[in-house]
Amino acid sequence: MRLCLIVPCHNEEEVLPLFTEECAKVFPVLKETYDVDTEFLFVDDGSTDGTLKYLRSYAQSHEGARYISFSRNFGKEAAMYAGICESDADFTGIMDADLQDPPSFLPKMMKAILEEGYDCAAARRSDRKGEPPVRSWFAARFYKIINHATRTHIEEGARDFRIMTRQMTEAVKSMSEYNRFSKGIFSWVGFSTKWIPYENVNRAAGKTKWSFRSLSYYALDGIVGFTVKPLEYAAWIGMAFFLISLIGIIFVIVRKLLFGDPVSGWPSLVCIILFCSGIQLFCTGIIGQYLAKTYIEVKNRPVYIIRETEKNIRK
Repeated sequence: MRLCLIVPCHNEEEVLPLFTEECAKVFPVLKETYDVDTEFLFVDDGSTDGTLKYLRSYAQSHEGARYISFSRNFGKEAAMYAGICESDADFTGIMDADLQDPPSFLPKMMKAILEEGYDCAAARRSDRKGEPPVRSWFAARFYKIINHATRTHIEEGARDFRIMTRQMTEAVKSMSEYNRFSKGIFSWVGFSTKWIPYENVNRAAGKTKWSFRSLSYYALDGIVGFTVKPLEYAAWIGMAFFLISLIGIIFVIVRKLLFGDPVSGWPSLVCIILFCSGIQLFCTGIIGQYLAKTYIEVKNRPVYIIRETEKNIRK
C-alpha cells in the first residue's frame, strides 16, 4: 500500500528541511506497523524564494519524492486540488510544510483508517493559543455562521491535515469547481471521518501567508460556495422594509386626516433614506457576490497551470 502526502508550498524555503527531517522519522513507523510506503508530492504554488530549488534537489536525491510547480501563484486551494488530481496512491494525505501539522499524527491517522474502519482521519485544533484574540473571535463566529446557514457541518478548528481513502479522494477530485473551499468540500462529500484534536502549534520557521484580509475573503468564499441563505436573508429584509414603509404611509395619512399635523422633519427623513439605501446596497452586494462567483465558474478556466514537475529534471 502507498500513502501520498500532498504538501502545498509557497515560500517555504526556511522550513522545508525541518519538515522533511521530521517526516523521515515517522515514515519507518508507518512501514513497520502497517506496511505502508510513503511518498511526497510537493506543490510549489508560485514561490519567489528558493523553495523550487530545494524541491528540485530533494526530488533528485529521494526516489519517493515528486513535485509540481505552478506557472504562478494560484493559492493553497488550487495546490491541494492539483495534488489530489495527481495522486494515484491507495491513501492520500494533505499537510502543511510549516510543521503546524504534526507528522507524529500520521500513524494515528492510518490506524483510524486501517484498524477502525474510517474513510478519513483529520486533525482539528482544540485551542487557538498564539493567535491574536480578534482573529480567534472572528474564526469562532465564522464556524457558527456557516454551520447555521448550511446543511454541511464543518468541524470547528478543522485543519486541512488529513488522510483519505482512495474512494474519498476520487469523490473530492470530482468536485472541480474553480472557487474552492476545501473544508466544505471534505464535509460535503461525506464519508466517515475521525477527528483527532490537538493543541495549536506555532510555525517552525518562516512567516504565515494568511493575513486577516485573506482569511476574510476565504471565509466569504466558504459562505457563498455552500449556502444561499444570504440571498434568502436579503429577500426577507426587503419584505420587512416594505411592510415598515407601508405602515409608515398609513400612519402619516391618518395623522393628517385626524389631527391636521403637517408632515415635517426633513433631517429624520434624510436619515431614513440613507438607512434604506444602505440596506439596498448591502442586499445588492450579496447578490453581486453570487453573480460574480457564477461568472467565474461559467468561464471554466483551469484551477491551476503546471509549469514543471520532477519528470523534467529526471529527463
